[in-house]
Amino acid sequence: MPPLFVGSGRAVVAAILAACALSLTRQRVPRGRQWVSVAIVAAGAVAGFPLLTSFALTEAPASHGAVVIALLPAATAVVAVLRTRERPARSFWIAAGTGAVAAVGFAAVQSGGLGRLHGADVLLFAAVIVCAIAYAEGGVLARDLGSWQTISWALVVAAPVMAALAGVSATEQPPTGTLTEWASFAYLSVFSMFLGFVAWYRGLAIGPIAQISQVQLVQPVLSICWAGVLLQEQIHQTTLLGGAAVITCALIAVRSRNPRSRGVPA
Repeated sequence: MPPLFVGSGRAVVAAILAACALSLTRQRVPRGRQWVSVAIVAAGAVAGFPLLTSFALTEAPASHGAVVIALLPAATAVVAVLRTRERPARSFWIAAGTGAVAAVGFAAVQSGGLGRLHGADVLLFAAVIVCAIAYAEGGVLARDLGSWQTISWALVVAAPVMAALAGVSATEQPPTGTLTEWASFAYLSVFSMFLGFVAWYRGLAIGPIAQISQVQLVQPVLSICWAGVLLQEQIHQTTLLGGAAVITCALIAVRSRNPRSRGVPA
């Protein structure tokens, strides 16, 4: 299937489910500044991340993408600190910066040097940035608007643009696939694009956002494992070492807390 159709089409299906849920439960409409937050979530989590990763993974193996995206927990923590005005310890910033260097270094080694980074790596790093912003903003918004309501309104707001993109893609190159491939698309639409975000924003709403974001650390590990099982991708030693380095740095970053806030329950 065309990456544009996969990235936008799954958001359209999820938006239909979200609109039905909002209508059936008669949820209140966001107000004032909340619309800005909804737009940020829509731009980053609904549109930006799916589209950028869909295009990136047409050029890079899923295992490679999983390790680069392992930077997302630390990036989310950094944005959350800026957004919520927390004051973490200096070790937090050291670990977050080291994690960024480790992720860039991994991509460079896999691509043959900094001068020969693939376009896919640029897309993956861009996906990390926009998604981190959407996660932090959505976590704050979910405390007032509700977790599933946050992602539902974001899907609805992004629906016109995503439907247009899906329509253009389907017109230029009609999507075709096996039953397994359409089942994968359905999974992305229902679980990855909607139900998964419901649970995720609920966790971020409970917070603290920087601490809760460490749950994402299992994502690259599981992605690499499933890439080997489902896609028969070979897991090289450099991939494992790069993943271990990035995950370790991200773990230290999100676990580095301001001593004054250690007594605050999560």
